[in-house]
Amino acid sequence: MNTPETRSPAPHTIVVVGTGPRGLSVLERLAVRLREADDRRPVTIYAVDAVEVGAGRIWRTDQDSWFAMNTVIGQVTMFSGGPDGGRPRPGAGPSLGEWLHEYAPQRAREGDGHGPHDFASRLEYGRYLRFVYRTLTDELPPHVRLIPVQGRVTSVRPAQDGRYRVTIDERRSWDADRVVFATGHPDNEPDAFDRAMTEFAEGRPGLHYVPGDSAADMDLSEEAIPAGTTVAVRGMGLSFYDVLMSLTEGRGGRFVRDAGGRLRYEPSGREPRIVAGSRSGLPIPARGRSQKAPNYVHRGAFLTDEAVDAARTRRRKTGGSGRLDFVADLLPLVLHEIRHVYYTGHTRARHGDRAAENFAARYVREIDAGGDGAHAVAEAGLDDTPRLDPWRLARPFTGEHFDSQEQWRARLTEVLRQDLGEAALGTVDGPLKAALDTLRDLRGVLRSAVDYGGLLPDSYDRDFRRGYVPVNALLSAGPPMLRTEQLLVLMDHGIAEVAGPDTRFGTDAAAGRFTVHSPHVPGSPRHAQALVDARIPAPDLTRDRSPLIRQLLRDGLVREFVNRDPATGEEFATGGMDIERDSFRVIDATGRAHHGLYALGVPTEHVRWFTQIGNGRPGLNTEFRKVADAVAAELLPAATARDTRALAPVAARA
Repeated sequence: MNTPETRSPAPHTIVVVGTGPRGLSVLERLAVRLREADDRRPVTIYAVDAVEVGAGRIWRTDQDSWFAMNTVIGQVTMFSGGPDGGRPRPGAGPSLGEWLHEYAPQRAREGDGHGPHDFASRLEYGRYLRFVYRTLTDELPPHVRLIPVQGRVTSVRPAQDGRYRVTIDERRSWDADRVVFATGHPDNEPDAFDRAMTEFAEGRPGLHYVPGDSAADMDLSEEAIPAGTTVAVRGMGLSFYDVLMSLTEGRGGRFVRDAGGRLRYEPSGREPRIVAGSRSGLPIPARGRSQKAPNYVHRGAFLTDEAVDAARTRRRKTGGSGRLDFVADLLPLVLHEIRHVYYTGHTRARHGDRAAENFAARYVREIDAGGDGAHAVAEAGLDDTPRLDPWRLARPFTGEHFDSQEQWRARLTEVLRQDLGEAALGTVDGPLKAALDTLRDLRGVLRSAVDYGGLLPDSYDRDFRRGYVPVNALLSAGPPMLRTEQLLVLMDHGIAEVAGPDTRFGTDAAAGRFTVHSPHVPGSPRHAQALVDARIPAPDLTRDRSPLIRQLLRDGLVREFVNRDPATGEEFATGGMDIERDSFRVIDATGRAHHGLYALGVPTEHVRWFTQIGNGRPGLNTEFRKVADAVAAELLPAATARDTRALAPVAARA
C-alpha cells in the first residue's frame, strides 16, 4: 500500500483540442521532448477530435479520393526530422512522399503520381497523418499515456489549483494542467446572404442552398442536386475545383487521356449543369509545374528582416508607433522581389545563365540606388516583356465588356490556356510561375512584419487583408495544372461554364429559382435549382458558433484581438483569438495571459497570418515546425521543459 511518502505523483495532464495537422504537430514535438527528458513524472495527454483523432475533419480518411492537395508531396512532412536509418519515431520519420513510396507501393507501381513533384489526394494525406499519430503512440516512453478521445469539447473552465476542467459533449470531463486549442476551420453563423438564400430555398421544394464549407462536408448528392439540373457555384478558388470534381467525377464521369496526351471527359449522364462565377471572373490559376527541391527557399534580396526593421525605425523616427503601412513600406519590397525573379528568368531564357546572373546583380544595384529597375530591364533587351502586375493577373478582365457569350468564352479560354502554358514551363524555368511561387517563400518575412498588429490598423484591414491577401492567395496557392485542364474540357462539353466577371448571385421569386449572371456578358443570366457557396468561411471568433468558442468568449477566458495603434488610437477588430507573442498563451478579457491555455493555427488567424497551412517541409525550420515546438515546450511540466533540448536548428525560414 502506498504511503503519502511513496505515492506516485499525479500525472501532468495535457489536452490537445483538435488533431488535424496543427494539433498533430504539437503532439509530435511533445513526444520528442518527452522521449528526451530526464524527468519521468507521469504525463497523460488527451488527443481530442470531434471527427477523427489523428487526421481531423479536413483530412479525415473517409472522404472521397478526388479531393486533392495543392502542395506537392515532396514538400510535405509532419515529422520534425527526416529518416535517419532507424525506425520511424517522433523527430525522425518519412515525408509524405517517402511514406507513399514505402507504404503504398502498389500505387507507385501503377504509376499513380508519387514523384516528389506530384500531388496526393486529401484522403492519402489523412492516412499519412494517421500513420504519424500511430507512430507517436507506439514510441512514447512508459511514463506517458496518449489517450485518443473522439468527441467535441464543449467547455473549458478554471478548476482548482490553476487547472482547467475540460468537458466533452457536455457529458464527461476531467481536469488538465494545460490545454491547447488547435480547432481548425470554423463553423460560422450565417451572414446576411446565407440567411437570405436559406430562407428562399426553405419555402420552395426542389431548391437547395449549400453554405460555404469544405466540399467533403457539403451535400452535393444527386438527391439534393439532380442530374440535368442547373447548379450555380459562388467562388472559384481551390474549393471550387473540389465542388466541380464532386459533381462530375463524383457522379461517375471519367477524365481520360488519349494516345496523344489530350484530355477528354466521358460523361456518366448523372452530371448537373454547372454555372460558376466570382468577382474576378477568373478560376484560380494553376500552380506552376514543380521544379524545386523540397528544401529550396528563395533568398530575398529586398523583402528581408533587415528591410522590415529599417522601415519600423523610420516610422518611429517620424513619431509613430513603429507600425507599418503595407502599401508604403512593404508592397514595394514584394513587387521588387517578384519582378527581380521574373526578369531574371526571362534573361536566362533568352541569353543564358551568366547573363541572368549579371542582370540580377544589376537590377538589385539599381533598386538600391533608388531606381525602379527600368534601366536594367532595357539593357537586358526586355523592353518587350510584359510588366509583372499581380493585380492585373488576378483581375485580367477589369474594364472589359463582351458582346456575346461566345466572345466571353473565347477570352476566358485564352486566359486559361495561356496560364497553363506558363505553368508548364515550371517554377524554376518559367519566369512568371517562378516569380509567383516566390510569394510562397516570402511568407515568413511578411508574416514577421504583419503579425501581432505589425501594420497600422487601417492598412491591415484595407491594404493587406482585403487588398493583398486575396491576390496573393489567387496567384500563389493554385491547384495542380490538371484541374485547369479538366475545367476546360468540361466547358467544351457544355457541362460547366463561367458566368463572367463581377458575377452576381440572387433569387427570382416569380420563377422560384436562384439566379446567376455577369453584367459584362450579354445573355449570361441563368436560373438554378441549387446554389453552392464554394468559399471556405473566414475565421471570425465573434461569428464562430462552436459551443466551446462561445463559452470561452462568454466567460471572458478568451478575447478578440484588436489591432490598436497607440500613437493614434485607431483600431480594427480582427476576429482572431488574442494570444501572447512567442508563448502562444491565450489572453483573456482583462488582458491577462493564461498560464495553462494556448492556441495556434486557424483560431489565431488575423493575429498571425496564413495559419491555415497544414504541414512542415522536409529539411526546413518552417514556421509550422517552430510554433509546434514552442507550444509543446509550454505544455510540459516546468522541469521537463527545462531538461529537454530546443528544436534543432536546420535551414532557413520558410
